[in-house]
Order: sequence, then C-alpha cells, then structure tokens
Amino acid sequence: MPGGVVGLVATADTGRIEAPVTLKAYLMCAFAAFGGILFGYDSGYISGVLGMDYIITLYTGLNPNDPRFAKNGSDPNGFALPSWQKSLIVSILSAGTFFGALMAGDIADFTGRRTTIILGCLVFIIGVCLQTGSHSYGLLVAGRLVAGFGIGFVSAIIILYMSEIAPKKVRGAIVSGYQFCITIGILLASCVDYGTQNYTTTASYRIPIGIQMLWAIILATGLFLLPESPRYFVKRGKIDRAADVLGRLRGQPRDSEFVQTELAEIVANHEYELQIIPQGSYFTSWANCFKGSLFVQKSNLRRTILGTSLQMMQQWTGINFIFYFGTTFFQQLGTISNPFLINLVTALVNVCSTPISFYTIERFGRRTLLVWGALGMVICEFIVAIAGTVDGGNPTTVKAEIAFICIYIFFFASTWGPGAWVVIGEIYPLPIRSRGVALSAASNWLWNCIIAVITPYMVDTDKGNLGAKVFFVWGGLCVACFVYSYFLIPETKGLSLEQVDRMMEETTPRTSAKWVPHSTFAAEMGLTDKGTLAPEIVADVERKGSVV
Repeated sequence: MPGGVVGLVATADTGRIEAPVTLKAYLMCAFAAFGGILFGYDSGYISGVLGMDYIITLYTGLNPNDPRFAKNGSDPNGFALPSWQKSLIVSILSAGTFFGALMAGDIADFTGRRTTIILGCLVFIIGVCLQTGSHSYGLLVAGRLVAGFGIGFVSAIIILYMSEIAPKKVRGAIVSGYQFCITIGILLASCVDYGTQNYTTTASYRIPIGIQMLWAIILATGLFLLPESPRYFVKRGKIDRAADVLGRLRGQPRDSEFVQTELAEIVANHEYELQIIPQGSYFTSWANCFKGSLFVQKSNLRRTILGTSLQMMQQWTGINFIFYFGTTFFQQLGTISNPFLINLVTALVNVCSTPISFYTIERFGRRTLLVWGALGMVICEFIVAIAGTVDGGNPTTVKAEIAFICIYIFFFASTWGPGAWVVIGEIYPLPIRSRGVALSAASNWLWNCIIAVITPYMVDTDKGNLGAKVFFVWGGLCVACFVYSYFLIPETKGLSLEQVDRMMEETTPRTSAKWVPHSTFAAEMGLTDKGTLAPEIVADVERKGSVV
C-alpha cells in the first residue's frame, strides 16, 4: 500500500493520539453544523403558518368572519384550524424523519456519511417543492412527509459525521454548533412568518416554505468540498484513503506522526471491537446493536438504549410544544395582542442561549449540563403551570408565564438541546456507530411525532383544554429527565471516541467523570519494535472492511 500506511506509527501515550487543532480544521468541522438549520427552520415555520388567516381559510373553506370558525378552532376569537388538521400537518414530518433516520444508518455505512447527507438534502428539496406548490391540504401533508425523509437522513448522519471528524478537545463545542444552527433556523422561520403573516395571497405560506430550499442547497454544496469521515474508510477497510482525509481534517501531511498515530488508534480500536462482536450478515449487524446485558455498562444493548432513551427524554422536556404550537398556544391565552411577536421572542432567547454551551459543555461536561439543565426546567415549568392555573386570566400573570417560559427555553438551549446530540455521537463503538446514532435520532423523531399528534388534543379548548396546565405534564417529565441523567449519563468530555469506548467498559456513570485514560488500543493490540502498529492488524481491518 502506498504512502507508508502499513507501518502506522503508534504510541502508548494517551496524550499524543491527536494533532493540535488548527483554525482550518476547526472551520471544516464546524461547517457541517449548518445542517441544523434545515431541522430548525422546518420545525419553526409551521407554528406561524398554522396561525395565518390565509392558510386557515384555504384549508377549512370558511371565511374568517364566518361564525363556524368558533366551532372548528381553539382560538378564543374562533379563528384556527381544527385539532386533527394541526396534529397531522405537524406530526407527518416527524413520521417521515423517523423512517428516514432508520434508513440513513445503512446508507451511511455503504455510501459514506457525507454522501448520505447530500442525498438527504436532495430528498428534502423535493419535499419542499411539493409543499410550496400546494393548493390543498393533502399536497402540503405529502410534501412534509417527503421532506421528513430528507431531514431524517441529515439529522441522523450529520451528528455521526461531526463526531467522527471533530478533534476531541472541541468535539462537544462543534456538535453543540448543530443545536445552535437549529435555533438559528427556528429564529429565521419566526422572522419570515412574522413578515408574511398578514399577506392575503398564497405568498403568506409559500415564502416561508420555499426559502427552505436555500439551506439545503448551501449544505449540499459545502459538503461536496469537505472530506469523508476517516472512520468510515477504516470501517470499509480503506486505510490509505483514511490517512488522506485525516490529514486534511487535522491540517497535517498524511505521513505526519500526528496523523499516523491517530489513525493507528482508530484502526486498533476497530479491530478490538470486531474481535469482541464479529461482523456478519446484514441482519446480524443490526442485531449487534442489541447484544449484551442491559445491566452491563459496556454492552451494545446498554448503549443503544442509552442513546434512544436520551433522545426520547429530550422530547419529553416539552420544548417542541413551544416551537410547534407556540403561536396558537399564545393565542389561547387571550391577553396577548400579537402572538407572532411572542413566538419571535422565544426563538430569539433560544438562539442567544445556545452558544453558552460551546464553553460549558467542554468546561463542566455533558453529564453536569444535563443534570442541572433538567432541574432548571422543572422549576420553570411548574411555576408556569401553577401561575396559569391559579390566575391565568390576569394579563400580568400571563406576562410572568411568558418570562418563565423564556427562562425555561434558556435552560433547554444551553443544556439538553446540544447535550443530548453530543452524547449520542460519542457513546457507540465504530462497528455499530452509524446504526446506533440512526436509532437514537429515530427515537427523537418518533417521540417528536407522538408529541405533535397528542398536544393539540391536550390543549385545544374543544378537546382537553389544559391550557397552562400542560406544563404540569412537561414539568413532571423533566423530573424523570433529572433522575435519568443523574443515574445513567456518563461523562465523555475531553476523550477521543476510542477513549470513550474504554471508559464505558471500566466505569459507571456516577464515577465516569474521574476516569483518566491509562493506555491506548494501539499499545494493547500490538506494537512492533519500531513503534508501529502490527501490520497484521491493519491487514485484518482491510480484509474485513472489504466484505462489509
């Protein structure tokens, strides 16, 4: 093999397995976070569109002045879509993303992480075209379903891609950038909705929907210029190509000691995992995600359940109640003159709060943020629920509710928003990483869909009519998030993905923050007298990868 890759330079020094971070390398990794705008914008624009006069008139067939609006809607002014229509329009996207995320894991293993994301952008654009051209309720729903498949591809694999290419010292901050882009997408959507809310033509909803194509084009174009994940090439047995792309990502020549040492650790870790759980047929590779005991920290089953349940918990916080149904919920409060403006304010709080995590997630760690973030959300949500229940008709009380909703968003955006995505990108070993992250993202979208379906029936005045009492539900679920993160979330900050793998074998979640790397996989798997990784290990990884 050309380039000297067979004799990979390796080390037993745990502090020398990665190159120093350069600005170019940082920016290359950070650009991938742009994919969050697709997710955020699509989540954000629908709240405003559902509250627009034109869209309600179009889909109900009623004139805004028709008294029958009072029977159909949940707005105190009698002007809203019926619950079943809101539920289906919002939830159908999540249904598409659920299946898209499940498919994405397989596609990413066979065609590459980068290629899968680009494919997701193309599918998303098709879905947006259908929505933009819709004159009827049915075509809008169909378009959101197709767009959902594309977002499923992007949301699952962008986290995988970023986790695999980012340097360990800034991996948490870079993956947090994905959540930051989600918040920017939500804010942009709120701004566009606010600007088109009073249009009396199809432009009122077509402009917010159609703009989404721009974000997908930017992401797909940029990814054409970025390298593939080196860990994908290792998994496929293409060690030579892995050395090339790792050199680009680290801003080093491919034959530099930094690149050779990091690649040796990736190769050795992959060989170690294959020895524990050998690869087999397609169905065997999926079954590997569920092997082992639930009560063994290092087992694949435990990691899969950890990733999927963490994403479930992120949805249980109730954050998407605000961003999916915020406009219509604020309309129901009855004392707010412009609910679109309040929705814009909540989106702005979301954006301004998320960058805090860039520092805190590396300074204090993933586990700490999730524990204290859940506690902060519990307090805020119960305050909103109690105030709204006791004195919900008082305009001053409503202002206090909105203030604590904004504080609640602050806690989510700076902790659980980025933290849940960071952790799922770190906890899986390479042989099952793509499918593990895909399952985790699919779990997020499954619960996203469930919440989108049931929420209108919980809060609309002609259904459950919970109003502010719904925050008792979200607050109770955040109590579960607090307990869950304290007992089950390990600390992964400052570790390479391979070191995270070892940490989860040797420690428990509550003691994980004290764990310190003590050896490298390259040293344990076999070093030659010349300080290189044993050639037979490289050859074995290449052989196994070629038959995946």
